[in-house]
Amino acid sequence: MAYAHDQLLTNLLRDVSRSFYRTLRVLPPAIRPQISLAYLLARTTDTIADTELIPLDRRLGALRTLRERILGLSEAPLQFGELALQQSSRAERELLEQCEFSVGLLNTLSPADLRRVLEVLNTITRGQELDLLRFAGASAEGILALRTAAELDDYTYRVAGCVGEFWTRLCCAHVFTPNEANETAMLTDGARFGKGLQLINVLRDLPADLRQGRCYLPAEELTVAGLKPDDLLAASNEPKLRPVYNRWVEMADAHLAAGWKYTNAVPRRCFRVRLACAWPLLIGRKTLQLLRTQNVLDPRRRLKISRWAVRAIIGRSVLYYPWAGAWERLFG
Repeated sequence: MAYAHDQLLTNLLRDVSRSFYRTLRVLPPAIRPQISLAYLLARTTDTIADTELIPLDRRLGALRTLRERILGLSEAPLQFGELALQQSSRAERELLEQCEFSVGLLNTLSPADLRRVLEVLNTITRGQELDLLRFAGASAEGILALRTAAELDDYTYRVAGCVGEFWTRLCCAHVFTPNEANETAMLTDGARFGKGLQLINVLRDLPADLRQGRCYLPAEELTVAGLKPDDLLAASNEPKLRPVYNRWVEMADAHLAAGWKYTNAVPRRCFRVRLACAWPLLIGRKTLQLLRTQNVLDPRRRLKISRWAVRAIIGRSVLYYPWAGAWERLFG
């Protein structure tokens, strides 16, 4: 199926990201196309990195080819047909098939916005490449773990914290008036915002990642707790893991608190930007409540809040917006 350029940022984007698409739709038109395009291309690189049926060296090669094309270092046409055939999801298959057209949309951006998009995509793709190299050779029979807390912090910054900075720079350029927001403070809190959301993904997806040979919880902390990465395959070891796990839950919560501070630093007149920030934060906070109480090593449990709960969060955020006090208490 061939997509028109405008459909790439609507239909295809919706199909590959139903949850984040909700956030994209509420953004003001001044920044929606830039963030949508950056997300679409990042989602493309992520699909390449995650296609485990393709050998590692070929995935790395495809990732570098796409990064060079995005950065304008190459003009060779992108041909990811073999990768596309390996996708079980129709949307992800089309994402790879339409990659050349997606990259072409970069030409519609202003020079300043193009620079911002290229910067964040360069950081993300290098983070994905580093992630592939760190876990080269990993399997369920030979689980590899990140070594230190610094490596986990670096990972969350590269794949999500940098997005908070990108978002901030776009808002300061196109949405906020001069001197209306403290850009320096918002860049710091924006990076923590992104890192918090990614850390929740790491914590929630722990059982699935382990069965792919990946453990993002630092080996040095597991060792102190008397655990090896392989031990986490047994749900019965969850009580022993809890002290390590809870430290990262609290870190994620602290990052989300910085994200809520960021949200409330957005001028109140910027209703759409505040909502776009609030929804993933409040959903993330609710997810952390589940992670505090459930057996997080049980692969049978999908720790995800219900659609009803998501709708309730969205409804309350809109309903309470006119009352500053009620709005600020949404986070708790």
